[in-house]
Amino acid sequence: MAEIDLSKVLDKAWADKSLPEIMAAPVAALKGVSDRQGDLLQEAFGIKTVADLASLKYARWAQALADLDTAK
Repeated sequence: MAEIDLSKVLDKAWADKSLPEIMAAPVAALKGVSDRQGDLLQEAFGIKTVADLASLKYARWAQALADLDTAK
């Protein structure tokens, strides 16, 4: 199982929350994502939560392509 330092990827207010709470959090809970950027993600892709962002097929496709590129 992958480990991650939550304080490096989440805003301070979210770093001590449970994983289910984090997945249900607005994308602005991610460090570096503003409320405005969260609004734009919702407008463009219907993304409301961290879970929605994680399941966005376009992001998954892009990650798969990046993985292939680094595997060469």
